Amino acid sequence: MRVIGLAGWSGAGKTTLIVKLIPYLREKGLSVSTVKRAHHAFDVDKPGKDSYVHREAGASEVLISSANRWVLMHELRGATECSLREILPRLSPVDLVLVEGFKTSPHAKLEIHRAENAKPYLYPHDPTIVGLVSDAEEPPSLAIPHAPLNDVAAVALLILNLARPLQETIAQLEAGDAAQRD
Repeated sequence: MRVIGLAGWSGAGKTTLIVKLIPYLREKGLSVSTVKRAHHAFDVDKPGKDSYVHREAGASEVLISSANRWVLMHELRGATECSLREILPRLSPVDLVLVEGFKTSPHAKLEIHRAENAKPYLYPHDPTIVGLVSDAEEPPSLAIPHAPLNDVAAVALLILNLARPLQETIAQLEAGDAAQRD
């Protein structure tokens, strides 16, 4: 498994790009999973459903299974939010994991930058940015690889060249956690 993050300001097009990349990468024979960080409360369950009632009754985890899919919901119940380091090993093995969000986490990331947002670049202020994807006519002078935002093939190639092995990513995340504790 290899991992790469896609980070950028809100409205930069991270989700739109991921939705274009997944089928492109699958056509190339790769299996892809995603991890998305939500900054707000969210629910994938519906009030009145059995699984919802199980959670509301106090279950720590509820697994829903059918012939088409299964979902595991884990309630934190006041516990600390899981870090990316804790989440990644829970995924089933795939060729590539695309991580959206976790902007301040110390894993390798591509910066997704949209010129019309008029936001500053994260690179070079963030040393974990290893590549840039932008629609800017003239991106800043770069010491990192870059690709045009509207060129899915070029972005996919950048991702495949810059994604890091899972164990290397976890080691980076652990080092970041240790640095924060010091």
